[in-house]
Amino acid sequence: MRLRLCLAAILLLILWPSIFSVAQQKSDAASKVLAAEAKWNEAYKRNDVGALNSLLADDFIITVEDGSTFSKAGYIAYASEGVLRVEISEMSNLKVILHGDVAIVTGTYHEKGMTKGKPYEYHDRLTDVWLNTDGKWQLIAAHYSIPVK
Repeated sequence: MRLRLCLAAILLLILWPSIFSVAQQKSDAASKVLAAEAKWNEAYKRNDVGALNSLLADDFIITVEDGSTFSKAGYIAYASEGVLRVEISEMSNLKVILHGDVAIVTGTYHEKGMTKGKPYEYHDRLTDVWLNTDGKWQLIAAHYSIPVK
């Protein structure tokens, strides 16, 4: 029995650095993804085409509250054409799930502003999918929906 406990303790001591390293890597990746989420949110709010172009993958697709979908080009055009003025754009309760080079972010979203001279406001649930390619996180898919009451 003591031999088994000693072997288990030795094995744990040998594996501990790699276990800690994997946990640290996941924590670092999650932090980077959350930073990218914040950059995307700010770029959208400011209509920053350059930042949006960098953060969104070429094959990016988004589904918005009414079920419409936009490609990267369509989304950037919509966000930058001047008919949209975002006053509030807030994400909260964000959770990151990592699967290798893929990160799935879920949470809540609140947006308020004016579009084509009319006020609007959304309180959504969100799911964003990020892909790490060559050390750079890019958004490949997003889905925003209004929760059922």
